[in-house]
Amino acid sequence: MLFINGTDEWRAAHPGAVIGLLEVSGVDNSAPSPLLDKRKREVEAHLRERYKGFTRQDFLSLPAMAAYQKYYKKFSKTYHVLLQLESIVLKNKSLPNVSPLVDANFTAEVETFALTAGHDVSKLRGPIVMDAARAGDQFTQMGGAVKSALPGDMVMRDAQGLCCSIIHGQDDRSPIAPETTHALYVVYAPAGVPLEAVQAQLQKMEEHIRLFSPAAVTEQSRLLFA
Repeated sequence: MLFINGTDEWRAAHPGAVIGLLEVSGVDNSAPSPLLDKRKREVEAHLRERYKGFTRQDFLSLPAMAAYQKYYKKFSKTYHVLLQLESIVLKNKSLPNVSPLVDANFTAEVETFALTAGHDVSKLRGPIVMDAARAGDQFTQMGGAVKSALPGDMVMRDAQGLCCSIIHGQDDRSPIAPETTHALYVVYAPAGVPLEAVQAQLQKMEEHIRLFSPAAVTEQSRLLFA
């Protein structure tokens, strides 16, 4: 089991923040999951019915979405889960097909709105901490672009550098891959995001994982408070 803590700088920069941690091992991520695909279609149908007739302002009035958009607005960005939700509800798009471990997160995320990153544990190197970005921090995003972290943004670091930031997303070094069998999910909840959304995200991801890997071992499922 990974040991993950928060730095004093994280607590000072993000009072009221919560991090949700779900670590699972013994997972088979190599083949499509008909049961998870069925769940994805059910979630899409539920979202379209629940939010029928919603506008962007209606979505932004929901407590979790409002809290995330407030955080993103500080950095002149739009919360990407809002865009994903709009594509499903307003444009009739489907959830993506990446791999079961990744899809387990995305499918939960559009229900809870709780921002979550997924990492291959074998590619992380301790110590692992939640932190606030500092001037000069850089990392390579998924896709290969080198990004300078925005000072103050909430980030996760390991011994090799930044693994993820809220605004710029994940690195290209530790994301979940088809061969991943041991995964860490990190739910980022700035102040104002309801605790229930984080708890629901952890629960739903674990439920989704057990649809395709019923024997998976839950190494940890816990909350870290700033």
